[in-house]
Amino acid sequence: MGRAIADYWKNKAADRLRVFSPMFEEDEIPLPTLFRKYDEMPEIERKAIDMAKGRVLDVGAGAGCHSLVLQERGINVTAIDISPLSVETMLQRGITNVLQHDFFTFQGTYDTILMLMNGIGIIGTLSRMPEFFQHLNHILAPEGQLLCDSSDIRYLFEDEDGCFDYPGNGYYGEQVFHMQYKDIIGKPFPWLYIDRNTLQKEALKNGFRAEIVAEGEHYDYLARITRI
Repeated sequence: MGRAIADYWKNKAADRLRVFSPMFEEDEIPLPTLFRKYDEMPEIERKAIDMAKGRVLDVGAGAGCHSLVLQERGINVTAIDISPLSVETMLQRGITNVLQHDFFTFQGTYDTILMLMNGIGIIGTLSRMPEFFQHLNHILAPEGQLLCDSSDIRYLFEDEDGCFDYPGNGYYGEQVFHMQYKDIIGKPFPWLYIDRNTLQKEALKNGFRAEIVAEGEHYDYLARITRI
């Protein structure tokens, strides 16, 4: 993904960034969407940006579209991503505070943490929720907020009679993907799509409250997570 982002920034064009999963047909990520401006973003993302305040941490920032908007508004934002090429691209785009880092080991204190474009998916599985909230408790300021969006993908398993045929024995939102760009094939990685009710239950179990503040058009939603 980092190579695709870097190529698109340099050439204003790139090959397909293909996404594969055992559960779904091949898909792709349209690279221009990773560079979109505020007025091109979905309403949910615009809502999150408008709610951001204080010191902001943009997790999995990618090409930095959200960080750029916040920086232009004079907000103190730090962008992190695990991809060195994404980090390099964000720096070239003029984002001041960019670090190559994994969220689960990142240190600091922030008033707002952004995990957009289903960024909360990095949790991977529901079993990792306690670890996620424990780390969130370390880096979130006393009155801080996490703004994240996700989708309820239950509709993908609904048949014509309105019944749901979920695969396997685990939670249906736990998926595994891998990406390919040109001849670069990434390693498989777990990704979590979490429905709002499950997110709220997991938050409560770990001392947090998840409030749904906006809903999208494709079973997606924006949640604001704060300490109880």
